[in-house]
Amino acid sequence: MNIINQKFEIEYTFDIQFTNDLFKIDNPLLADFFRYHNTSNDQAKILFIIDSNVNKLHDQLQAKIRAYFETIPGISLASILILPGGEEVKNNSRYLEQVLTAVNNDGIDRHSYIAGIGGGAILDMVGYAAAIAHRGIRHIRIPTTVLSQNDSGIGVKNSINYFGKKNFLGTFVPPVAVFNDALFLTTLNDRDWRSGMSEAVKVALIKDKIFFDWLLENADSLRKRESKPMEYLIFKCAQLHNDHIASGDPFESGSARPLDFGHWLAHKLEYLTHFQLRHGEAVAIGIALDSIYSHRIGLISETDQDQILELLTKLGFSLSHPQLNQQDKLLEGLIEFKEHLGGQLTITLLSAIGIGLEVHEINTDVMKESINSLLQNYPD
Repeated sequence: MNIINQKFEIEYTFDIQFTNDLFKIDNPLLADFFRYHNTSNDQAKILFIIDSNVNKLHDQLQAKIRAYFETIPGISLASILILPGGEEVKNNSRYLEQVLTAVNNDGIDRHSYIAGIGGGAILDMVGYAAAIAHRGIRHIRIPTTVLSQNDSGIGVKNSINYFGKKNFLGTFVPPVAVFNDALFLTTLNDRDWRSGMSEAVKVALIKDKIFFDWLLENADSLRKRESKPMEYLIFKCAQLHNDHIASGDPFESGSARPLDFGHWLAHKLEYLTHFQLRHGEAVAIGIALDSIYSHRIGLISETDQDQILELLTKLGFSLSHPQLNQQDKLLEGLIEFKEHLGGQLTITLLSAIGIGLEVHEINTDVMKESINSLLQNYPD
């Protein structure tokens, strides 16, 4: 028998850059990026996809983008497409088709760029479109929410929802750059400001007790929307997420997904509430539940459990929801979580604050008791 064995490695490198007012004419960040990346003599193009809510709140954004790209040699602005944000843009495939149509009509090739401006949902969809068009177009993420700047917009995953399942279709393709612009945070409503902080709590709980203690100490300032603590939260959270991605299993070829602590419930709650719950709000409930469960099976102390619940409530999260009464439907989320990742069921719990622990079995009776604890102690 003849065998040809092939093996190759591809190195991915991209920067997550932090700035304020990215499209201000005298801000050199984008211009420097294209000067470094556009080494050919061909004129590259860039297609922008903007979250409609961001476009509404920043009514000069399109004009600023057009003016900025008039100053950059070697790249031309193809067009700007405005699409809805939130899970709607991932649930309805016609928005994906609109992006692909724009790629076709504007002649966006593999040496061009697609840039997404918005929250995590629209960035997921834009990244997916970029990955499948021409087998891959370079994409740039410009996250506009706390959640997307510290978590969903700075990783390697892209997706849309399908068959009524979250992120059923997707790819692992890193962006060529991420630009976190603090200016966009100033127009967030209180729910979106708060929502993204749950991912910081999550990564602190599984990775960094010192960061958890900092969050507890600064919870009041964060809730009051003080900018400096939030900027640190976003930077530290993004750093911890990316350190994990680089050191472990970035394309999730195994059965473990530690960065999804609290997410098996969150994904199911989002669907059961028809996405009335923000992702971060659902994650906060998921974190609370899995922390209570971790205590009830003897993994963490009651003191640790209470500190976690205290932090979430001090940040302003509600830790309950009427859909928690649908326990059998909720527990279907464990099966769907296993299906999405493949292999054996792997759920991250806590062995201490700052230390995650992977388990492969869940005691559903104890989990139901934990759900009842949330319903009784944190009535919605």
